[in-house]
Amino acid sequence: MEIRQKWLMVAVGLGILLNPLNSSMIAVAIARLQQVYALDFATVSWILFSFYITSAIAQPVMGKASDLFGRKRIFLVGLVIAGIASLLAPFSATFGWLLVCRIGQSIGTSMVVAVGIAIVRHHVTEKQGTALGVLALFQSTAAAIGPFIGGVLIHWWDWPSIFFVNLPFALASFLLVWKMIPHDEPSTSVTRQLSLRQWIALLDIPGIALFTAGLVALLIGFFQAKSAGPLAYGNVILGGIGLVILAVFIRHELRVSSPFLPLRAFAKYRAMTWVHSEFVLVNVVFYAIFFGLPVYLQTVRHVSELHTGLLMLSLGLGSLIASPLAGRWIDKSGPRPALLVSAVLMLFGAVWLAMLNPASPVISVCVALAAFGVSNGLNSVGMQAALFRSTPKEIIGVATGLFMTARYAGTILASLLVGLILQAKGVVLFAAVLFLLALSLLFINGRRKSLGQPGES
Repeated sequence: MEIRQKWLMVAVGLGILLNPLNSSMIAVAIARLQQVYALDFATVSWILFSFYITSAIAQPVMGKASDLFGRKRIFLVGLVIAGIASLLAPFSATFGWLLVCRIGQSIGTSMVVAVGIAIVRHHVTEKQGTALGVLALFQSTAAAIGPFIGGVLIHWWDWPSIFFVNLPFALASFLLVWKMIPHDEPSTSVTRQLSLRQWIALLDIPGIALFTAGLVALLIGFFQAKSAGPLAYGNVILGGIGLVILAVFIRHELRVSSPFLPLRAFAKYRAMTWVHSEFVLVNVVFYAIFFGLPVYLQTVRHVSELHTGLLMLSLGLGSLIASPLAGRWIDKSGPRPALLVSAVLMLFGAVWLAMLNPASPVISVCVALAAFGVSNGLNSVGMQAALFRSTPKEIIGVATGLFMTARYAGTILASLLVGLILQAKGVVLFAAVLFLLALSLLFINGRRKSLGQPGES
């Protein structure tokens, strides 16, 4: 990889780490925000929920925008929005204004993530596995150490510091991207002469509105049903309305000439569709562990929050170690072997969890966490490499955005899995479900003949 390309990776990496950093760092600030704004946990938890739901919607939207207007431009605008939101958040007089800043932060960082990976796809043409390993390292590091950084910052400088810390990263990324990445032109040069109606059709504003309304209703229904219990019929109805709206969205997308999500392309390029579907399952398994193991350690094994955090480092360190190694491996052998090994490690981790009992040493949990961590490192690079190989260049932006939406779909399903199974039925059934999901991933990758060029199945 050339020196210029290495600096390009640093420039993009400093930008894309903002999303996982802010999605993990805020978790340790919940208790402090409850005190500051005198609110209950359910209300303050919307600062987490709003970030996830906004990211799930914004990333494919911004991917579409980048395909039309140029990736560098969208990336830089995203950094500006994230920087402004981070600068204003500490001065929020009410929790509502803080929530608005948090949503702005999510939109800005989503623009950066959706476009950053597409920039690498276009400007790094050799050793893309290594390049993806570097990006995954930025993301994994931010996610792994986010809670630790947040705890230290809040301890010494209170909660506003977790927003101010974004500013040097955003500024450094902006300057490097401005200098290192060539200016790109929109894929449709005729856009300058379009009327308002033509702009609406080109951007597919009705499709974006349907997608947003359907996904918001569905996710709020899921989240509220999880917290309200099995008899929360109103939330079930809301989730059902979301599914109906999404069905209308699919019908709309199949009929318009410039769809927001190229569903016909997903039908045509089956390998790309499989990659997105598989990525949902991968994230269900990983985030079930990410959310579930702390619950198990604190409620069943009565481990303190400090020691739980230290034990969970096994998960993050496994990802950090595996990501760059996975990049080199995938450059040589392609993504399929790495994904197969990842599924095997998931199976091992699930079996190890099922074997735990109240007499097992707490440190033994680290074995399972390390297995899932290494698996996540292999998946982070392997799935993105598979996406690159299976997606045509002309739709890589929106495909990458939807790829990130698949991550959040997995996160949400994992949260439900933890609430409905781990807390209610115990760790053995929880581990059994993870085992079945890992077995499905092993079966999918074992039967797949290739993860190669667009159009392959």
